[in-house]
Amino acid sequence: MNVLSLFDGISCGQLALERAGIKVDTYYASEINPNSIKIAQKNYPDTIQLGDILELSNDKIDQLGKIDLLIGGSPCQDLSITAVDRKDICNGLEGIKSKLFNEYLRIKNKINPKYFLLENVASMTEENKNEITKQIKVEPILINSSLVSAQERERLYWTNIPNITQPEDKGIILKDILQREVDEKYYYKQDYEFYGYDKKIIARLNLKTHDLCKRVYNPNFKAPTLTAVRGGYQEKKVFDNGRCRKLTPVEYERLQTVPDGYTEGVSNSARYSMLGDGWTIDIITHILKHIDKGEI
Repeated sequence: MNVLSLFDGISCGQLALERAGIKVDTYYASEINPNSIKIAQKNYPDTIQLGDILELSNDKIDQLGKIDLLIGGSPCQDLSITAVDRKDICNGLEGIKSKLFNEYLRIKNKINPKYFLLENVASMTEENKNEITKQIKVEPILINSSLVSAQERERLYWTNIPNITQPEDKGIILKDILQREVDEKYYYKQDYEFYGYDKKIIARLNLKTHDLCKRVYNPNFKAPTLTAVRGGYQEKKVFDNGRCRKLTPVEYERLQTVPDGYTEGVSNSARYSMLGDGWTIDIITHILKHIDKGEI
């Protein structure tokens, strides 16, 4: 199989293909983040990096030859619920980041792959969802990563891979993925308000920041959706043995069903961001397993 991955990030697609037992002959990746490229090449040195999607002209696409599978999760910054009520930054599919969906569509129409997969947030408006569906010509499938991980993460998947079902619920909660030994640097010294062991948000730190960054989660529940960490106190937090701490990069990897240490080699802040922007590997694996290997 020859694969083209757009917005490849840390090459979650290769992890999923490997877990699905699908042999890859050539894997092309379009990505611009140097840290993401570094991690992709560390784990999959045979990856052929193509650079910026905006520089992938039709002539360059022709040179790739036959592509069996096109995958990608186009940027969601202008689509997600965190932006839809902020007209100063939210322009939907016309936004600076999210309009890159049109590049995915251009390349899909150019190469006409046997299979394709497009992922994006479920929290977009109906208008934007319907427009993507109209252009991509298949209905999206809503899947929550909570079925296969300890993280709540609803995503829409547009694909022509047939007969996609919902994954089996593995019943994993946050405490199942916590590391036993955690460096002291991950713990907070600030005071906090405690709400009780029956609450998903078990406490709030006394920090001068917005509410999402104050929340401390109960290990007996699911973690919230991981997002890219770009400054401040944005790392997700857990109540661990009577203390508040941020989740570690390894715990972020486990929440995305990424192997422990996969993102080692860059700063912790880069690891958090790349994982927040990435895919839940076991969801993508579940989808790819529905490919008929006899037709490849």
